[in-house]
Amino acid sequence: MDAATTSARYTYRLRVGSSAEQLLLSEWDRCRWVWNQCVAESKAAYERGQRIGPAALDKMCTAWRAEHAWLRAGASLPQKQIIRDFGKSRAKAIKDIASRLPLRRRAGMPGFKKRSLADPSLNYTRPGFRLRGRKLNLVGNITVNVVWSRELPSAPSSVRIYRDSLGHWYASFVVKTATQRLPVTGAALGIDWGVKEIATTTSDSHDLPHPGFGRQAAAELAAVNKVASRRRRPKGQPQSNGYRKAKKRRAKVLKKVARQRQDYARKWAKRVVRDHDSLAVEDFRPRFLTRSTMARKAADAAIAATKQAPVEMGHKHGRTVLLVHPAHTTMDCAQCGARAKHALPLGERTYTCIACGAVSPRDKNSARVMLNRAGLNPDGADRGRPVRSPTGKAA
Repeated sequence: MDAATTSARYTYRLRVGSSAEQLLLSEWDRCRWVWNQCVAESKAAYERGQRIGPAALDKMCTAWRAEHAWLRAGASLPQKQIIRDFGKSRAKAIKDIASRLPLRRRAGMPGFKKRSLADPSLNYTRPGFRLRGRKLNLVGNITVNVVWSRELPSAPSSVRIYRDSLGHWYASFVVKTATQRLPVTGAALGIDWGVKEIATTTSDSHDLPHPGFGRQAAAELAAVNKVASRRRRPKGQPQSNGYRKAKKRRAKVLKKVARQRQDYARKWAKRVVRDHDSLAVEDFRPRFLTRSTMARKAADAAIAATKQAPVEMGHKHGRTVLLVHPAHTTMDCAQCGARAKHALPLGERTYTCIACGAVSPRDKNSARVMLNRAGLNPDGADRGRPVRSPTGKAA
């Protein structure tokens, strides 16, 4: 065990009684109102050409609590924390706008939270909670039972209480954990993301095939959607119990698929990190695929979530993880570094270098380019071009 430490989240299921749930929902209603007030004040300040910081919003929150008795009846700590969350969300959006990212890659400005759409999420720092025995005590006389599936490695610094789409409550603790070093292997791996295979690597034994979990659950999901659409009442009318049951069943199917994808990605990431000291991972953003003919299969692959798995696993075990820019990876040759004049069409799955004549599968060549760009392959060409003779041909 190495002495280096890092922050991690340990999540546990909660057993919440009816009284505790009512208290949590009441706290969430107050926090949601504070969030919406922050959005309104921020928009009003923007129209005046000003910008409100978290400190000013904190003072406003104190004034709101003095003005409204129902808001003052709740704990101030989660209300202050939701202002911090609002500030972080807005800062990220402003940073993306300043960096001139394309619209599809920007984080949107924080908007209003509707009661019927936003799931409860409450954040408590150390003064706001206490662990007593097997129970979690929150400020405001809220006590919940924690299902301790594993022990916490250290005392938590904060906890986030949230409810998922199935109505299950969870507690996510932030703790300090020691880096779990693995034996040194001396190997490096390049990872390229795709749709036919989720991950193509420089090692044939570590490729990640497409499991098709969403396709396997498509029939059941279609049946549930049919029942829900048949039982749905017009807008403005209260929904029936049959519609609510169908909606919950649909959420169960989607949750199962999401957990299958997560488990599949984590097991693969664990195997990759165990066998390699360094990873060169393509920093691929798959949002553009949602507008292509591969949208359904790309969504089923969950590339963004799968990409996060080796990054988190590598940090946990002290491995070197490098994110490589994906530009022109299908045009560069991994052998000599020459770049093709035109991008390869998606239907062409074999890469042929016009300079050195190297022939390899398209995705395998891209995975080797990842190693070259990350500097993990000393014998490869790091985005270089071949030396050309006066006649224009490669020397």
